[in-house]
Amino acid sequence: MKPLQSIAMGLLIIAALARVGQYDVLADPVGWVLVLHGLGGLPAALERRSALRTLGVVALVMSVALWFPEVRDALEDTDESLLWAANLPQLAFVGLLCLALSRAAAAEPPRARWLHTAAVLTGVAAVLPPVVLGAGADSLLVVMVVGASLVLLLVIVLFFRYSSRPWAQPEVDQTAAT
Repeated sequence: MKPLQSIAMGLLIIAALARVGQYDVLADPVGWVLVLHGLGGLPAALERRSALRTLGVVALVMSVALWFPEVRDALEDTDESLLWAANLPQLAFVGLLCLALSRAAAAEPPRARWLHTAAVLTGVAAVLPPVVLGAGADSLLVVMVVGASLVLLLVIVLFFRYSSRPWAQPEVDQTAAT
């Protein structure tokens, strides 16, 4: 599997929800393992690789904790903003990865623009919850959730679509070919 395909599949598992009882059988930690596996396959020259790895690991740890309904419910019952804060590493990872890939795709301006747009939209999706919740605009909650879901769907589609591009391929070890 190509690195961006692995990342896209991981994000798809994270985005999907298949509850049995109160547990999601498509556990987000499984998705984060795929994402981190894909990240490891991207070119070593990818900007902010260390920050991406750190954010991915933090998002994985948070997803393990949030997989348990008691933890998720306790955060939401205490304050809705705590659940938002717990998901910030995921949003930061997606936004930063889109930004790094947009720079790697600089030789292909249309693709770079789409990835940059996805990075900006992810940033908007990250800051919108405190604005909406802080303003008490409960009527905008559905719009906010649908918008954030559409942004994640855009990222997944872009990653699948661009998975064969040279800037998204693992580096080939020339010494192994001889």
